[in-house]
Order: sequence, then C-alpha cells, then structure tokens
Amino acid sequence: MFNQKSKSDNSNDAPISIGASLIAAGTTLKGDLSSNGDIRIDGTLNGNINSTAKVVIGANGVVEGDIVGQQADIMGRVSGTIKVKELLQLKGGSIISGNLYASKLQIEPSANFNGQCHMNGNGATNETSDAKSEKKSYAEVES
Repeated sequence: MFNQKSKSDNSNDAPISIGASLIAAGTTLKGDLSSNGDIRIDGTLNGNINSTAKVVIGANGVVEGDIVGQQADIMGRVSGTIKVKELLQLKGGSIISGNLYASKLQIEPSANFNGQCHMNGNGATNETSDAKSEKKSYAEVES
C-alpha cells in the first residue's frame, strides 16, 4: 500500500506531446525558426525554417528564406531553397523561386516553380552528392 507510486510521481513518465507552431495571417516575423514539431505559416516570415517535422505554407503565407523539414506542403509563396527528406507538395496557386531538394515531389498544374529540382531516393539533402550525380548525368547525355 505505501510502496506504490502516487499519481503525481507517474506524471513524469507521460510522453511529451509536441504541438504545431502557427504564424497567423497578418503576422510578420523576422528571424529564423527552429522546431521539433509541425510549423504552419499563414503570415510572413523573413528568415529560414528548420523543422524535424512537417512545414506547411498556407495560401496567404510568404517565406523569404530557406526551408528544411521532413515534409512540406506549399500553398503560398516561397523565395529560397526548400529541402525535405520525404514528400514535397507544391499545391495549386503556389509560387516558388528557388531550388528544390526532395525524395518525392508532387506538383499541381497551377503551381508556379522557378528553379532547379534535385531528387534522391534517400532524401535529397546532400548538395555534394546531388552535384556529382548531376555532372554524371550530363556526362552520360554528352556521350
């Protein structure tokens, strides 16, 4: 009876839930964002995003900087490099100016993308290996 842990002692054993971070419409943020949880941008961010989870740029969202994440859904505007380890989705009406690095890429017909696309089955986050494979591809084409 006295050897059992009380309920307050067990509260430290509960898993920590990581919620999503939101930059709401009408909000302008200057600086870099770093998060272990999901991030959604519906306002304006002048800086880089680094997330170990999913990054969502809403239809009214604007990012002027680089994005690094596990996955990303882009519906707004991004000026910068986007690097995701898994799926990158460019939704209709999105405007992207910059290079893309992803394992999987889905682009809707009304999305606007201006830049280079680098894809790798292992998560295209290593620019050096991409540059080497790009040179190899050009060499194969010229042969």
